[in-house]
Parts: sequence; C-alpha cells; structure tokens
Amino acid sequence: MNDIYWGFDMGGTKIEGAVIRAGKKLEILARERVPTEQEQGYEHVLSRFALLIERLREKTGYTPTRVGIGTPGTIDSKSHLIKNSNTQCIIGKPMKEDLQNLLGLEVRMANDANCFAMAEALLGSVPEHVSNPEIVFGVILGTGVGGGIVANGKILNGLHGIAGEWGHNCLDPDGDLCYCGHRGCVETFLCGPATERYFKKISGQSMPMKDIDRLYHEGDPHAVATMDRYMHYFGRAMATIINIIDPTAIVFGGGLGHLDIIYQRGHDEVLRHLFNKELNTLFLRPKLGDSAGVVGAALL
Repeated sequence: MNDIYWGFDMGGTKIEGAVIRAGKKLEILARERVPTEQEQGYEHVLSRFALLIERLREKTGYTPTRVGIGTPGTIDSKSHLIKNSNTQCIIGKPMKEDLQNLLGLEVRMANDANCFAMAEALLGSVPEHVSNPEIVFGVILGTGVGGGIVANGKILNGLHGIAGEWGHNCLDPDGDLCYCGHRGCVETFLCGPATERYFKKISGQSMPMKDIDRLYHEGDPHAVATMDRYMHYFGRAMATIINIIDPTAIVFGGGLGHLDIIYQRGHDEVLRHLFNKELNTLFLRPKLGDSAGVVGAALL
C-alpha cells in the first residue's frame, strides 16, 4: 500500500476527514473536522462531506478519485438504504448513491466498527503481534457496544450488513430493555452507561466509569461488585464470539477498551464459558486511538 487514501468518520456530532499515506508506516497527511449538524437535515449533512474534501484538498494539494466513509449504522443489502443509525436523519436514505452524485466520485462505505477493526488489523496493534491473521474481531466498548470482523484482510459485512453486531445478542431475556427493542442485550450489560447505572443502584452514588475503575483498584466493595459483574458478562459474551468465529486477535476500542481489568482477567473469564479448554486468542489494546475510524474508512 503506497497510495494516497481519503477517509471520513461520521458521528452524531462531528465528521472527521483525513488524507493518509499507507505504506509500511502510516502517515496522516492532513486531518479536518466539522460538526455534523444533523438537526439541519439530511441534505446539509451531505454537504459537510463536500466542505471537508475542499478543506483537505487545500491542505494537501491532492484531489481524490474515491473516498471511504465510516458511518453509524449499516447499508441494507437489498434496499441500499441506511439502517440502525444513531444519526437519525440518514436512516432510510440512499446515502452512498447521494454522496456519489454530490461529490462526483466513487464512495465506499462501511459501519464505523468495521472501519475500526480494519484499521487496527492492517495498520494498528495487530501487525505488531501477529502476521497475516486469519480473523480479527474489533470491539467497541463505549456508550454502546459494537463490533466488526476482518477476515484475511477484508471486512465481513454479511448478508444483511450486520456481521459483528455482537452487542445485540441476548445475555438475559429478563434483563433491561435495549433501544433495539429486545431485553438483556450484551449492550445493556457492557456499555459504559449501563455499568454506571448498576453502580448507582448498589451504591447510591452517580459516578463515571473512570472513577468506578479507580475505586475498583482501591478495593471499594461497590466498585468491586460492579466490575466483577461486568467481567462475568464480558466472559459470557466474548465466549460466544470466540466459539463462533475463533479469531486470532481481538482489539478493544471505545472508552472502556482501555480498562486494565479486561487484559488482566479477560482470558480467565472467557475460559469459564468457552467450548475449547484453552484460549490463545490475543486480547489487544488499540494503537491508533481516535484515528482508527478515519484510517479504517480510508482503507476501504
């Protein structure tokens, strides 16, 4: 990979664009962000991409012939419309086609968790530990729970475009209601807000995850109970993924992906529920930080 790549990472509040050179080493030539401003409607959101391209063209002197875009939600394989997105103004829209018409160039689009997985598998933490892995699973643990699968260097999208959506497997049918309409999804146990709610329930205190994690290491009984519960459900949820796709490596991103407890206790908790009697899958911290999404989009 020695060419220049253009990538965009779309979120509910911002859209980031970057021009990268991806050879033996990753080089980010320019980055630019603009607010999404989704409250101004779908057409306005599309125009933000045109604005970013113009600004990046001015910075680098390069002009793209195609761009990659990571987006919340997925493209329905039959209708080609966006679905399952927290940026609601793009739901039900042929966003890829509309952007191609607006920008006058080829657009390649994938779910943002897939882009994270792609970036870390090809240019992030994975190559530092293993060469040519067959399967890499990229996990997002943050305000939500998502995932993406990279097999032999390519994203797996699946028939319905939902490959890797492990956050909406059921862990407990009597659990909390998830925004997707089902109860007891992985996300209702492992996302940051759900964990903070559980801590408040047993302690009476409202506290962000970073402080709960700090108290856990200090031995606070409520924090210990919260994180013990977290790791129990983490083990059950991850064992299901490993049983099915048996990845070489799993990279953990999002706000909770930095938690030491995942790397200290994760393997043991997974083994309790795993079909296999040993676990050699690598559990890796991300290398690219907040650049992973836009780099993965560029690699599309």
